[in-house]
Amino acid sequence: MRAAIVGCGSIAHVHAESISRLDGITLAAFADIIGERAQEFANKYGGNAYVTLEEMLAKEKPDVLHICTPHYLHVPMMLYALKHGVHVFSEKPPVISKQQLDELLSLHTEKYLGFCFQNRYNPSICLVKKLLESNAAGNVIGARGIVTWERDAAYYTESTWRGKQATEGGGALINQSIHTMDLLVYLLGTPQSVDAVMHNHHLKGVIEVEDTLEAYIQFPDASAVFYATTAYCDNVPPLIELSCENRTIRIEDHAVTYYYRDGRIETPKLPSVEALGKDYWGSGHMSCIADFYKSIRENSRFTLDLAGTQDTIRLMLASYESARTQKEIFIDNEV
Repeated sequence: MRAAIVGCGSIAHVHAESISRLDGITLAAFADIIGERAQEFANKYGGNAYVTLEEMLAKEKPDVLHICTPHYLHVPMMLYALKHGVHVFSEKPPVISKQQLDELLSLHTEKYLGFCFQNRYNPSICLVKKLLESNAAGNVIGARGIVTWERDAAYYTESTWRGKQATEGGGALINQSIHTMDLLVYLLGTPQSVDAVMHNHHLKGVIEVEDTLEAYIQFPDASAVFYATTAYCDNVPPLIELSCENRTIRIEDHAVTYYYRDGRIETPKLPSVEALGKDYWGSGHMSCIADFYKSIRENSRFTLDLAGTQDTIRLMLASYESARTQKEIFIDNEV
């Protein structure tokens, strides 16, 4: 198969490196509005460089397009590629509005559309998912997800799209902590309602979007508290904690700790997996991307398709709606 990448920023390096390690996949082309960026990738990985997606797809006719562009371009580029017969693997977020979600839901295509929620492939998450499915920990009573990262003014001012509602679609939730929200959905099931608030604490006058969002989320059998901020002084591993009947499970990036009700503490040994990007991005990119190509080859379902990520998308959109309206949003009925 032939692969192409549009958007040659930081995360594109992770996609390119992952693809280059897969057997039978050729990196054919790169596109970026800054031509020098695309050329740098072409020089390193081979293939050709372009400044537009349209020219790249027309001349290269790749089998798969990886979308690593600013948020507001994800859906328009997905639709364009899918309509031109190309499979699509896109960075998060899948959408920035309900209108975009509706556009994707109304699209009928036989081509694959997958999303990069790579942290579901982290060894720590795989272990806990199997544990919950076995019911060895008992039912989940409650959960919390916490993300405290640092994004300063320069992170936004060096970019033409970050920090703007129309192009980023939000801030700390949609850009930084959507992965942690996705993991809560993955581990707890379909969310039913959310009550959220958001603030801009440390970048007033610099960005239009939130630097902090907190939410109370109701799942079918448990509730979760969620806190995300980019106003911290460092980028530390996100924390997910599940309070279960028989033990409390704490996940901090690559580590899992069990706190038993009798006071015992256990730290299971996990396999070491190389993180191709920044450590706090997780270590699942390679596995996630490999799984996408495997699904295409075997004509089997890729679980991180639109149907498999729709609960996370709806929860994200509902969280913003709740924060804007200062009302609890019942997701099935109102988003």
